[in-house]
Amino acid sequence: MLAKPHEKAFDDEDWIFEIKWDGYRAVADLSKKEPLFYSRNGISFLSKFDKVSQDFENQKHKMIIDGEIVAYDENGRPNFQLLQQIGDNPDLALVYQVFDLLWLNGHSTEELPLIQRKELLKEALTETDVIKYCDHIPEKGIAFFNQMKKMKLEGMIAKKSDSFYIENHRSSDWLKIKFTNTEEAIICGFTEPRGSREGFGALILGKYIDEKLIYSGHTGTGFNNESLNLLHERLKKLVIKTSPFETIPKTNMPVTWVKPELVCEIKYSEITKDGIFRHPVFVAIREDKNPEEINQKPKEMKTKTPSQKNSASEKEKEITLDKHKVKLTNQDKIYFPKDGITKGDVIEYYQSVAQYILPHLKNRPLSLNRFPNGIEEQGFYQKDASDNIPDWIKTTQVYSESNDKYIDYIYCNDKATLAYLNNLGCIDLNPWNSSLPDLEHPDYLVLDLDPSKKNTFDDVIETALQVNEVLKSIKIKGYCKTSGSTGIHIYIPMGGAYAFDQVKDFAHILMKQVNEKLPKITTLERSLQKRDDKKIYLDYLQNRTGQTLASAYSLRPKEGASVSMPLEWEELKPGLKPTDYTIHNALERIKEKGDLFKPVLGKGIDMMKALELLQSVE
Repeated sequence: MLAKPHEKAFDDEDWIFEIKWDGYRAVADLSKKEPLFYSRNGISFLSKFDKVSQDFENQKHKMIIDGEIVAYDENGRPNFQLLQQIGDNPDLALVYQVFDLLWLNGHSTEELPLIQRKELLKEALTETDVIKYCDHIPEKGIAFFNQMKKMKLEGMIAKKSDSFYIENHRSSDWLKIKFTNTEEAIICGFTEPRGSREGFGALILGKYIDEKLIYSGHTGTGFNNESLNLLHERLKKLVIKTSPFETIPKTNMPVTWVKPELVCEIKYSEITKDGIFRHPVFVAIREDKNPEEINQKPKEMKTKTPSQKNSASEKEKEITLDKHKVKLTNQDKIYFPKDGITKGDVIEYYQSVAQYILPHLKNRPLSLNRFPNGIEEQGFYQKDASDNIPDWIKTTQVYSESNDKYIDYIYCNDKATLAYLNNLGCIDLNPWNSSLPDLEHPDYLVLDLDPSKKNTFDDVIETALQVNEVLKSIKIKGYCKTSGSTGIHIYIPMGGAYAFDQVKDFAHILMKQVNEKLPKITTLERSLQKRDDKKIYLDYLQNRTGQTLASAYSLRPKEGASVSMPLEWEELKPGLKPTDYTIHNALERIKEKGDLFKPVLGKGIDMMKALELLQSVE
């Protein structure tokens, strides 16, 4: 049974949602003495993936099962390229993720509803190191999809709970919803590496349009050390002195040009009107493709005309801030369609509140939440600074255990960087809780009150006031702000005196107190599946290395262009709305009140004293 492509994630109680595995689809027929294990087009996988087929003898039932063979990289992420290199890599971490049951102990199960098939499968399957039951979540497709995106997986499969299994049929009862598009591009050059990186920094990409080689972006991600070095060796043999492009693209790093002979596959989020790949990630070299084949016009390019190009360049301007030149592009691009707010308006807002927001960003690595085409189009998170950032932008390298690599975080200490980030499409700014030079010890603790769709903002206010009562009882001063969306954030200064784990545990203790006082409207249940959908989630887990929340005075990518606004506790009363503070009135309010969040960056609390008081209160 096959799935139809579908554009958007959705919530529906009649559907279940599974991970979309990036692997080979495979059916295992264990109904006879000798197992069969084959691909969609009937090719046997028994010897190719003998690691899996050897484990079929552990199965206790006669059955026919459907699933996907997945290879995992060193970070535990499915990797299709590795799967293709199985011959060179016999020690590869392989798993057969089984998601359906077609036949069991003499009976076809194809006409049972999917949910029953999966229940039978879960009981019948003996899980081993390489054969696993593929679980699912019911109803909550949107949250699941967002989680898959955070985990950088390929997407999700949505399946109707009561659907039958219809062989060789592409049905709308099964839908595949993916994050990434893939396309081929020609490698036309490479830039110098930055920092500790070896080989090259980024590949310069191109494609033929009307028989002319045109620049289509560059990518510096998707490589490991081995693939980087192997590709660098190949490219060195193709070096030429002049650019192969009709029009030489501008780059911020020196480029070594190469003969446009190698074709690579990339993943990307979208293609701009100018034919540039957004967020491209290198996937693999395509030995089976010739450069001349890479000549389709990207769909979006059909509307491009010379007159548009001229008007676009007029919308560009260069400004000087803090002695740095910042190039601002497409200033009249609409970022908030329903409010008519442009990119230029966003840049102007941040410049107007710079003296208030910069202290809260200073020396803090940033997660860049980018919306290059406005809030109604797909946004994406970016942590790693690209190779083409201006050399005056400050970055810091932080080792990421989950990715097993160093990530080059940007931090924002001046107006020039602020304007540069806004110009990239960063509508909100999300700093770490800790700052350089000591990223191990947070400057503040954060309590994040995260309501469900069924809570009112008045419920959130009631919860925030309860948090304040708990804090007052142990003589701690907390500082609150609207999230700018639906929640409230409460900050407690820690002064960098405690490690993240200590701060997180203390936050957990505080949230337990609040939950005990308000059990009907709050929950500490982290799992979306298990969480009561009428309760506010008391999120204390924001107090971990690398977690980020929108800064005070940050705009939010929400209709109305609301601002995350610090409040006095007396202002927190029923009737207040998170949309009361917006791009239009924020500056006026901040000038009137001053920076209410300034103490958050000041002297930290004595946590041990607070814990002693807490015990005496109890």
